[in-house]
Amino acid sequence: MPDQMIALLAGFALDLLLGDPAWLYHPVCVIGKAISGVEKRLRARGGNLRRSAVLLTAIIVLGTMAAVAFALAGLSRLGRGPLLVGMALLDWMGLAATSMAREARGVKAALGQGIEKARGQVARIVGRDTQSLSGREIICATVETVAENTTDGVVSPMLYAALGGPVLLWGFKAASTLDSMVGYLDERYRDIGWSSARLDDILNFLPARLTALAMCIAAALTGLDAAGALRIVRRDHACHRSPNCAWSEAAAAGALHIQLGGTHDYFGKPVVKPTIGDDERPPELRDIDRAVALLYGASALVMAALAVLSAAVG
Repeated sequence: MPDQMIALLAGFALDLLLGDPAWLYHPVCVIGKAISGVEKRLRARGGNLRRSAVLLTAIIVLGTMAAVAFALAGLSRLGRGPLLVGMALLDWMGLAATSMAREARGVKAALGQGIEKARGQVARIVGRDTQSLSGREIICATVETVAENTTDGVVSPMLYAALGGPVLLWGFKAASTLDSMVGYLDERYRDIGWSSARLDDILNFLPARLTALAMCIAAALTGLDAAGALRIVRRDHACHRSPNCAWSEAAAAGALHIQLGGTHDYFGKPVVKPTIGDDERPPELRDIDRAVALLYGASALVMAALAVLSAAVG
């Protein structure tokens, strides 16, 4: 088995055990500061922001990959053991299954303490305005975010780590962080963020579809409705502005027999989106736990498939 797969397995195990510890200054924070700094400089110099967008994307993605490659090159001089440890740690920090699960469960716990507490908690993981969300909307928002982040936070990083080790994984993470910070369609970010949003769409294209399939299988393994998940994926996978987000959200909606999506407020303005799934029953608190089960189940299935494929090929 190649070293990059050994490191990925170790990184996945660390993520399951530890998540993202509060004391750890996460590399995504470094990337985020770099994005803010470069964006500020590009805006200050003026000119065509759409051209600047390409430069912003290239600087952050290629710069991140170069930094990771440089660090691994240094570790390689110390021998295979230190290099494997470094790769495993970088893979661990690039995966987000357990941190996403903790945040989702935090929303569930907050709902038991009152709607205002829950609105504040869910604001940590969603981009929409949360100050007027109902309990039902908070549950749906959490399920949607868990489903979407099964792709963005776990399956995509896994695939890129399997293909190109931590260098490719962190290239993806840089693109994903760019999309989350500047990939909006509002007036401020429409021009400076367009290339980051497009790159994120391209990089998540295959992982999103793989995630939907894995979630359908995970539904069967966790006692949820696999056939319903597959039916809604086939019907509603295009019901989103993003070419990728609805795949995993549709799988979750079908497995849980609830309806997701619809119109929500972003930055004080309503954004109209199609609904995903059928409104067969009201969402309930346990749906958050079910979404987390799908997250872990799909992640484990993809990890196992990558390990088997890697062992067979190499």
